[in-house]
Amino acid sequence: MPCPSATMVVWTSAWLHGAAASDDVLDAVQTWAEVNQIRAVDDETAARLQLPGPGETPAGPALLLAAVRRAGGDTGNLVLPVAGDARGLDGATEFARDAMRRGEAAVFAEAGLALVPETVAEGILDWTVHEVSELPPREHIPVGEAEHDMSSAMREAASTLTELDISRSRPGVRAEIAEKISARPQPSWPGGVPQRCLRVLQRATEVDSILWAATADAPGGATSASADRARGDALRPLFDSVRTARCAAVDEMVRALTQSTDKQR
Repeated sequence: MPCPSATMVVWTSAWLHGAAASDDVLDAVQTWAEVNQIRAVDDETAARLQLPGPGETPAGPALLLAAVRRAGGDTGNLVLPVAGDARGLDGATEFARDAMRRGEAAVFAEAGLALVPETVAEGILDWTVHEVSELPPREHIPVGEAEHDMSSAMREAASTLTELDISRSRPGVRAEIAEKISARPQPSWPGGVPQRCLRVLQRATEVDSILWAATADAPGGATSASADRARGDALRPLFDSVRTARCAAVDEMVRALTQSTDKQR
């Protein structure tokens, strides 16, 4: 689904290019938590960025925006790492471990900063600020290609599960999926983002909810260890395609917003 890091990437990039006000960014991140707290990962980083350290009272996101701008922030990108796929991370660093553990991060490569969110209590989201360097080159995947690949992976997964006879549905599963989708936060996006990107993000949310239902233990699902492994193997490409589609959509949103405002200057 859309995640706090995606919201931070798109809105902060828009703000850096004059396509959004700082209050717009602050309002957008509140979709995920009423309180957003900012701390640097260590005291040295805190001193350089003029942010609270790990043992200090956290700051609000307004101070984070100022730090990103001072550090030379231009645009951000979304990272969604999982075990076996560390694209966008910088090796065996504390940032890489933190991002892998949370499964997401907002990276501002020009500023040498990366932000990792974590829900610490109901309504409270902590953002840990890391300094990063020598990040791997960002792979560009057109949003149209990512959308096509996600649809293809969906068809292939359904076909494989049917062949394996482990795709049987359970009563009420459609209602469960619909409830899962409706219960998720509905983040806002800046005006002017491509409609195709919004469609891809919505489709990714729907597919993610289907994957949740497909992997949930319930009568009619996988009934043995071998069937469970086969199901995981069949669905893994679809999981990967959903992550890729989300990153591609966010990248294209950032590109469209920043290029539009730059042309107006």
